[in-house]
Amino acid sequence: MESKQFDLLRQMADGIAAQFGPRCEVVIHDVSTIDHSVVYIVNGHVSGRKVGDGASRVVIEQALQSDAQPRDELCYLTRTPDGKILKSSSLYIRNSRGTVSAIFSINYDVTGLMMLRREVEEALDVGGKKQEPEKIINVNEVLDELIEQSVKLVGKPVSMMSKDDKIRAIQFLNQSGAFLVTKSGDKVAKFFGISKYTLYAYIDANKKQEDNKNG
Repeated sequence: MESKQFDLLRQMADGIAAQFGPRCEVVIHDVSTIDHSVVYIVNGHVSGRKVGDGASRVVIEQALQSDAQPRDELCYLTRTPDGKILKSSSLYIRNSRGTVSAIFSINYDVTGLMMLRREVEEALDVGGKKQEPEKIINVNEVLDELIEQSVKLVGKPVSMMSKDDKIRAIQFLNQSGAFLVTKSGDKVAKFFGISKYTLYAYIDANKKQEDNKNG
């Protein structure tokens, strides 16, 4: 991230947090540092994060699509590990070359308002479409969740997986950005009971399969 850009984003973060008070968390993510993407945060008590913490899912997704032109994600719900509901917006910040270099996130704690709304709706018997909040998780939890999803995708426990099953699971992990996380290869290899050499062979096998399809 460029120095002048970071200074401007930090100034904006301080201003927004001051305007909306202690329930408003503002986070600056540097997309080039997945394991320590949080480079500035105001009111970190809202989500329990601090400078140096790892990436959230939105940062990993951007790292996977660094050449894409993502649209800002505005006014969606997220959930902290301790159960707070946040109204969030994530803005993709580009450098002078037009490449996304940072993500500027605003998270406002609406837990109390959500509880109040629920009480009002119950009192008035008002129904409505519910939006399921997405959980804010750190980079290690993201990896654990992706591994769990890969097992669900195959539909059987690791002890019963064939070689093709494991290749399919590892293909999912590779496409989901799991291997962007430092030392993720060690964890994935251990989980599936294979060596790192075999893990890389499975990843290469996936690439060869894709090349054959495209060819």
